[in-house]
Amino acid sequence: MNVRPFGDKIPQLGQAVFVDPSAVVLGDVVLGADCSVWPATVIRGDMHRIRIGARTSIQDGSVLHITHAGPFNPDGYPLVIGDEVTVGHKVLLHGCSIGNRVLIGMGSIVMDGAVVEDEVIVGAGSLVPANRTLESGYLYMGSPARQVRALTDKEKAFFSYSADNYVRLKDQHLRESWAG
Repeated sequence: MNVRPFGDKIPQLGQAVFVDPSAVVLGDVVLGADCSVWPATVIRGDMHRIRIGARTSIQDGSVLHITHAGPFNPDGYPLVIGDEVTVGHKVLLHGCSIGNRVLIGMGSIVMDGAVVEDEVIVGAGSLVPANRTLESGYLYMGSPARQVRALTDKEKAFFSYSADNYVRLKDQHLRESWAG
């Protein structure tokens, strides 16, 4: 069973959510409507909550986790992801907050307490350090991630295009997986 409870917490899946059979979603996780979770992804809400907004796509091999509450961080950090976010392949998101209409490039890492505001692109392979805030409307790249330039209107339009594209693709996967 790839979508499973942990303790007394059961993942909640919104309408028309696709979770690939090779992905794992467990614990205190809420996936909004039209989300897609692709092969070999792990979304582990075992010691804190994970909330993922509508029309968000979590690509292959990504790992989503939290920061537990303890003596060094009394409140811990949940993982919160907004609407129309595209999380690229092999991304690690750990106890951070991601706004709406964001692209997290392949192989990127976003650490505990970091905040990525709305309409941001994090370039592939970037590292967003703990407790850093990435301001809305910019491209960030590097390790550590640095503001490179303002986003163009074309780049901003890509956020909804990408969300639409992955909604169509997950709908096709849902149709084909239920057909046979």
